[in-house]
Amino acid sequence: MAKGFFGGLKGVDAFGKTTEDVKVKTRTGALLTILSAAIILAFTTIEFLDYRRITIDTSIVVDKSRGEKLTVNMNITFPRVPCYLLSLDVMDISGELQRDLSHNILKVRLDERGAIVPNSYSAELRNDIDKMNDQKKDGYCGSCYGGLEPPSGCCQTCEDVRQAYVNRGWSFSNPDAIEQCKDEGWAEKLRDQKNEGCNISGKIRVNKVIGNIHLSPGRSFQTSSRNVYELVPYLRDDGSRHDFSHVIHHFAFEGDDEYNYWKAKAGRVMKKRLGITADPLDNTQGRTSKPHYMFQYFLKVVSTRFHTADGQTVNTHQYSATSFERNLGEGTQGDTPQGIHVQHGVNGVPGVFFNFEISPILVVHSDTRQSFAHFVTSTCAIVGGVLTVASLLDSILFATTRAIKKSGGSATGSSFGGKVM
Repeated sequence: MAKGFFGGLKGVDAFGKTTEDVKVKTRTGALLTILSAAIILAFTTIEFLDYRRITIDTSIVVDKSRGEKLTVNMNITFPRVPCYLLSLDVMDISGELQRDLSHNILKVRLDERGAIVPNSYSAELRNDIDKMNDQKKDGYCGSCYGGLEPPSGCCQTCEDVRQAYVNRGWSFSNPDAIEQCKDEGWAEKLRDQKNEGCNISGKIRVNKVIGNIHLSPGRSFQTSSRNVYELVPYLRDDGSRHDFSHVIHHFAFEGDDEYNYWKAKAGRVMKKRLGITADPLDNTQGRTSKPHYMFQYFLKVVSTRFHTADGQTVNTHQYSATSFERNLGEGTQGDTPQGIHVQHGVNGVPGVFFNFEISPILVVHSDTRQSFAHFVTSTCAIVGGVLTVASLLDSILFATTRAIKKSGGSATGSSFGGKVM
């Protein structure tokens, strides 16, 4: 009974067999077989290479992060602004204000040719002050000369007196009359540095909200919109020309993951593959010969996440940048190069300003690879497709050849029969 059941299944056999006696082998079939094998091998190799290749898939989602901070990595050179005039301030929309930042910030004095002044790293003047303070006797309490006194009630250094003047809203224009400044040789040192430049570099932490970073004349040299030349007459009268021409060697927004060596390395590799290793403001130059000149850069910061093939996740940031320059000597009104009259709402301060906004989107770049099932399916499709097409061609060629031979044989037989009669 079992034999009869399996015997009945022969009717659904989709792979009918032929005996060796009825198989016809031709040269055309052999050529098609070799050609089919070559095509299958080539297409399978291409499919395997595609299976092994890692591609980057990019998607955009809403950035749901909250309460994060950004690290700003900068390196900027000012050829005609001495380090003692340069102040780095940060403020944001939340109301947080960081004035005259010095933590993780390095200022290097440069001579007129742009070379580093020996032993000029960081705040050399302040180090000298500390040395002089160590030599002063205990119980010394310096006068603030009418400025707003600190909680201690004493102004021990020239810097303290300057700050007291600023807090009172006064101009610190005559340091030669201040005992602490005379003892420190403050005015002489500033005059010695009047033609120097400054390189400022380092990293600062900012809130991930709308804000701005500005490099401008220090807090001790500005009150409201008054500029450095009004506040320090002896710098104005000595013929020195200060302006905020600058070179931005590097300016980037970094994430906390980039402090991890392996994640930072993975991030650099991903950026190189995507062609985004350089930041938009790297090697940017701003040139002017006017002392009352303001440079503004408007940055749109976009959060970026990398998912690598080895399972690492790296969070970083990209940004786009546009710029605007303005001659403050024209006041609130002026003309564009095209002759269009414009009016500004605020007077402004000489310096370089970086205004940044945070984009609400998150760009995700992920390493992807074809699945093995997709590779097997594609390989089977290639083999089956090529063999099917080759079989059809072989059948057509074989049938055409037989038909031609038959028609040729029939014509020959008819001609022979006519001659016999």
